[in-house]
Amino acid sequence: MTLPRSKPLLLWEPFPYLVLIVLLIATGFVRPSSPPWLLWPLMALIAASLAWIVVAVALERRRRNPDQWGDFNSLDGVELIDAQPAERSVRAVAPVADTERHRRAIDLARLNGGPEQQAVLVPRASRWLSMRYRVGVQLTGGGQPRHAGFLRADAQERWGTLLDGLRTRGAYVRVPAFITGTDGRFGVELDVSGLEALERGQD
Repeated sequence: MTLPRSKPLLLWEPFPYLVLIVLLIATGFVRPSSPPWLLWPLMALIAASLAWIVVAVALERRRRNPDQWGDFNSLDGVELIDAQPAERSVRAVAPVADTERHRRAIDLARLNGGPEQQAVLVPRASRWLSMRYRVGVQLTGGGQPRHAGFLRADAQERWGTLLDGLRTRGAYVRVPAFITGTDGRFGVELDVSGLEALERGQD
């Protein structure tokens, strides 16, 4: 199963609001005196859009693990597969993207778990309001998952299908992580060499 590049339009968070705005604009052209075949379908669509928004908000507040953006609130009960690093003289690492947006979370992970810890890779994660699916990186220092960023595009292209296939059965991969940098300018590097063995095991 290939990891989709973007969310379906119906799952994009702003979509029901955009539909409602368009319908409300349409009410400026449809008057109460308009023919029933035009007025009542429009009213029904507006009511359906409002119900859609209520359901979307309720689902957003519902505690899912991981949530719709790929963030874990706990790792309790989550099936984790450890990707053991391959024996190599040179470590194969993949830098994590967008770490500058998550400095506080990385700092907390470092304080609780040290510069060397583990990270869980979460397919179909995304940023708020983004339609793009990415592979999220959750540091687990101190036993509390914290979002540190996403796999870079080249690493996602290479490993996204494997990770998403495991996700469909409820399993997530855990890899060694290394927090680099000081004074709040942190980076995160992942040892993904063990993913090759997992990939061979799935064939």
